[in-house]
This record gives sequence, C-alpha cells and structure tokens, in this order.
Amino acid sequence: MKPALALVTSLTSLAALAPAAAQTTPGEAQASALFDQVRDSPPALRLFLKQMPKGGDLHNHLGGTPYAEDYLRWAADADLCVDESGARVVAPPCPDDRKIRQLGEGAPFAFGRLIDSLSTRGLQRGVGANDASGHTQFFSSFDKFGPTGPKAEAGSMVVARQVAAGDRVSYLELIHNPDALIAATLGAADVPLDAGGLAAFYSRTIRDVPPIIERAIAELDANEAAAGKMLACTGAQADPGCGVAVRYLAWGWRDLPPARAFTSLILAFALADRDPRYVGINIVQPEDWVIALRDYDLHMAMIRFLADRYPRVHRTLHAGELAFGLVPPAALRDHIAKALDAGAERIGHGVAIAYEDDAPGTLRRMARDHVGVEINLSSNDVILGVKGDAHPLHLYRRMGVPTMISTDDQGILRTDMTNEYLRAAREQGMAYADLKQMARTSLEQAFIPGESLWARGEIGERVAPCAASLADARCRALATASPKAALQRKLEEDFKNFEEVTVPSLNDIAGH
Repeated sequence: MKPALALVTSLTSLAALAPAAAQTTPGEAQASALFDQVRDSPPALRLFLKQMPKGGDLHNHLGGTPYAEDYLRWAADADLCVDESGARVVAPPCPDDRKIRQLGEGAPFAFGRLIDSLSTRGLQRGVGANDASGHTQFFSSFDKFGPTGPKAEAGSMVVARQVAAGDRVSYLELIHNPDALIAATLGAADVPLDAGGLAAFYSRTIRDVPPIIERAIAELDANEAAAGKMLACTGAQADPGCGVAVRYLAWGWRDLPPARAFTSLILAFALADRDPRYVGINIVQPEDWVIALRDYDLHMAMIRFLADRYPRVHRTLHAGELAFGLVPPAALRDHIAKALDAGAERIGHGVAIAYEDDAPGTLRRMARDHVGVEINLSSNDVILGVKGDAHPLHLYRRMGVPTMISTDDQGILRTDMTNEYLRAAREQGMAYADLKQMARTSLEQAFIPGESLWARGEIGERVAPCAASLADARCRALATASPKAALQRKLEEDFKNFEEVTVPSLNDIAGH
C-alpha cells in the first residue's frame, strides 16, 4: 500500500471509532436552535453559555485560579509591598507609597501595571507584546506574586469554588500541592540520579516520606476548613460554591535536577495514595525548558516506576504542550506517545499531536483506550500561539479521542469556563451538541470513584439501571453507591432543566 493511501486508510479507520451521539430530545433541539441563532453575537452567546451546565474542569491549577486582584487583596491585608520596579510583590519593610494597600487606594495606574505584570492581561491587549512572548509573560507571572499572606491558600479554594459555581461547573480537579510537599522537594539533596538508580533512591527516600505526607494532610485539612467557613458551607445561607465537588491532583516538577524531580514525584504519588481527596498526579512546569526536554524520558521512567508501586493512583500528564518553532523538531516527535507509555490516563494540552512521528497510531491508541485530552484554548493561544484551525481539537474529535474543555490557569489568563466554551463555539465551530458531549465527557474522564452512568464508558447509551429513566429506583441506587454516577446523573438533570426551563426564558436574546 502506498504511504499516502495508508495514511488515509488509517485516519478513516480512526474516524469510525467516534462514539455515536445520544438521541436528540425536543429540549436539546430547542437549545441547539437557540445556540445557532445567537452564535454570531458573542454577548448573546455568553448569556446562553453562562447558564449551560458544563460538568467538570479537569485541568485547573489552584495557584493560577485567582485573579491578580484576589492575590493583591490578600497581600494588602498582610501589609505586603511592591518592589522598586512596581512589577512584583515583596515582603516588608517598604515606604508607604510602595505598600500594596496604598497602591490600590491612591495609585490606580501603578496598580494596573502591577496587575498586568502578575497576569497576561496587558499582553493580551498589546502591552509589552514586543518585549516578552505570551509564554514568557505567563510563566514569569507566578514568580512575581512573592509572599501573598496567610489568606491566599484558603482564599484560592474559595475563589475556585465560587467561579466554578457561577460558570455552572459542578466538579473540579485542582492541581495543588500543600506547602509541605513543596518545601520537602526544594530541600531535597541534589545528587546524581539516572534510570538505573531509581529503585535504590526510592528505598532511601520513602523512609522519610510519611511525616511529610501527614503535614500535607493537616495543611489541607486546615485550608479546606477555613475555605468552608468563608463560604458558610454549614450555614443556612451557604455560598453556591459549597455545592461544587472538589478533588485534587498532586504534582511533580519537570524542571528540577533528577533527584529533586524524583523526590517531588515520590511525594505526589504517596500523597495521592494516602489521601482520598487526591485522585491522581500530574507533572508540571514548561515542557520546553532545558531540563524538562533533556530529562523527558527519565521523567517518564520515574512515573512508570512509581505507578507500579502505587497502582491505585491515577495519572494525567501535561504532554505535547509544545508548538512548531518553540523547540527543535526532535522535541515534537513523541512526547504524547511516551506519556501514554508511562500510563497516562488523560493528556493535558496535547497541542503538538500532529507533529508526532506516529500520530495516527497514537490517536488510534487514545481512542481505543479512552485516553482523553484536556483542551485549554486560551492557554494554548497565549502561551503557544496556537488557535483557530491550527488547534488540533477537531483532529482529536474526528478520530474519536475523548475531549473536554478546561481552564488551565484562569486567573493568570483572565478567562473562565464560560469564555472557554465561547471560544470553542466561535473559534472552533463547536455546536451545542458538541459542547454538551464534552461536558458529559469531562465527568466520564474525571478520576472520581464508582461506576459510570454511561455504558462502556462511551457517551450515548446509559447503563441498564438508568436506561429507561433517571428517576428509576435502580438508577437512584446506582447514584447513591457511586460518586461518579451521582455527579453524572445530576448533570443530566441539570441539562434537562436548562433545555426545558432556562432556554425558553432566554429566547428573547435571539432578537425575536
């Protein structure tokens, strides 16, 4: 067979793997019709999408979720300062005119420049675009926050829940490490380490891990309790954010020397194995940085090693967060495939899939094994310069790979889930049914324990207890026994209410 014909045949067979869509109901048809009518009006479309249920946000870094204004409010409460350049937060002492509180109250333009420095707001509007790439501005923003005061950790949890509730997101998997893990990683010895030494290094390191994990759990307990108090979750007037289900993903570092990188992954796996609030692990930091590129294979070996020792711990991995020209061509050849070899159950970003050596084979494998892709449209645009028809979202969907929309670092990027859905509609041409499928897929792909509402893990056919009706006693029993099915059943009920009650009330936004 000729190579070109072989590729066409391969892609055609991949397309056949796409799951069949669920039968359209009158309510869904009505919602789809209104969606089509308002698609060309971003304000009207946002009104529609704001009310639309969106399932889960599976790629959300807790530290990047609050907006700069949130962090600066906490910094002002802690009497922190801005440095002489006006670009980063620093600890006191400082003159009164450099205190965050003073800046916010009496120097609005300086305060605005600080917000631009702590996010991509200015860059997205052309400020400093000639001086720094979106990639540089995004990743450098985190270093400029400096100390943020004691309210920041619990405050971030509050903001994450409130924003999710306002966006009709019912479930969050927050990428988050307690300070105990970060301190232990940065304090670890920097000793030589290669793949052959992983077992010996693990045996030495794991002896000191239990007390670190206990401190991390105690820290999370305290912060969650503080967040619950701020949200008044036990009171009669509980904040809607209290209704958002939250789980966590512990993370390892990919741009540290090997021993410290492995230490971070050992701690992440150990915490996820010990605390049920942690449903999996990830690996973070820019994939294109020097150590991250050099040690990519070693990091995958580390993850495979730890997966064998912690089989209950799920893995979602940032992979293919790269773009043509950002790195040499060799770096684009196989990162996603190697992440799958390391046992990735989901892929974060996956932007560089078309540049991989065996992209059709990798796509086929992802579709067959239900390995989904966490799609981050604003992030990929700002950091990588990949958007519109250059983005592989359509390729993944055409080939039957599960896809779901997520926010990444919504505060740094100045976005939210509604805006990501709007981009999917406006820039990617997603129809209402596509967005609804991705919302459902997000909960199917979530690392929530329990049986699924969907037969064979494919969106379209419900399992027998729920096939006739969500109100069936057997379906209610399934939802009681399975946290996953409970969230999925609630999403279906929310969609029914949205399509039959909310959509008719929005008909006037179409201009009729």
